[in-house]
Amino acid sequence: MERTELPGIGVRFEFETKRGVHLGIVAHREGRRDFIIYDPDDPDSMLDCIVFDADESGSVGELLGGARIVEKINQLHHEIENLVSRQLLIDATSPYAERPLGDTRARTRTGASIVAIVRDSGVETGPAPSEKLHVGDRLVTIGTEEAVEKVGRILRGLE
Repeated sequence: MERTELPGIGVRFEFETKRGVHLGIVAHREGRRDFIIYDPDDPDSMLDCIVFDADESGSVGELLGGARIVEKINQLHHEIENLVSRQLLIDATSPYAERPLGDTRARTRTGASIVAIVRDSGVETGPAPSEKLHVGDRLVTIGTEEAVEKVGRILRGLE
């Protein structure tokens, strides 16, 4: 998966499926998501773009549900070389319990991504840095083995 910062706009994620389909998602700062299907004969041209506003993006995330998201992430690590996923627990000893996710600086410090928070009350997909972490939360984290292990150490206060 390739991540590209788009200053003033948001972030673009691009990846290719096992069947060679080139896809992308542009996550705009205001919450809109553009799902892009690229032309297989010209990787710089798109065949189609489906635009979701912030509410639609949230609805799609809810429709997928936590189990489905975790299942897809687990499938992705088979499709993308060196990618692993783990659910990392926020326990009572974590220095980040009851603090915002952004305080961990996990992506900056490790390169791994926290793509969802699994809670008793449901699943928070694409959590914002301001999302407060609670004891018992499980952070769905993807990245290299080394990066995901480092996020686990950060969450336990060992880094």
